[in-house]
Amino acid sequence: MTIWRPHSHIRVVALGLHWRGERLLAAEVRDDAGRIKGVRPLGGEIEFGESWQTALVREFSEELGIDVAITSEPRMMENIFVHEGSTGHEVMFIAEVAFPDGAFAGQDRIDFREDNGEEIVARWFDLADLDVAGGPHLYPTGLKDVLLGRKNRS
Repeated sequence: MTIWRPHSHIRVVALGLHWRGERLLAAEVRDDAGRIKGVRPLGGEIEFGESWQTALVREFSEELGIDVAITSEPRMMENIFVHEGSTGHEVMFIAEVAFPDGAFAGQDRIDFREDNGEEIVARWFDLADLDVAGGPHLYPTGLKDVLLGRKNRS
């Protein structure tokens, strides 16, 4: 198991929101003991000179081997958090993405590896099951409220 710690600088990241009905695709976030403590939409760091859109498409290509289409304007969030005693700080571009027709059809989970070799499991989660007692948290903190606000306006 890989022990992960936040970077010691501010990261700028792009995250993609992919839905299956009312269920959001998110990767499991584990503590040092391997327990699931939360989930987070897929995506990653924006490289120097790269737009958030290019980074988001690249991350899905690298992680899942698919080309996604960005289908919304980005939401911006700042995420200052503590993971296993270490503080992290991110500025995030978060946008809706569409998968190619038939991508991962019939699969309840997607297994992939990060660049560092860490094995990741992503699944579709109902928002009602996140940020509740006994359930995993949705990261970044506050994203659930943002998403529920969007759904209530739809």
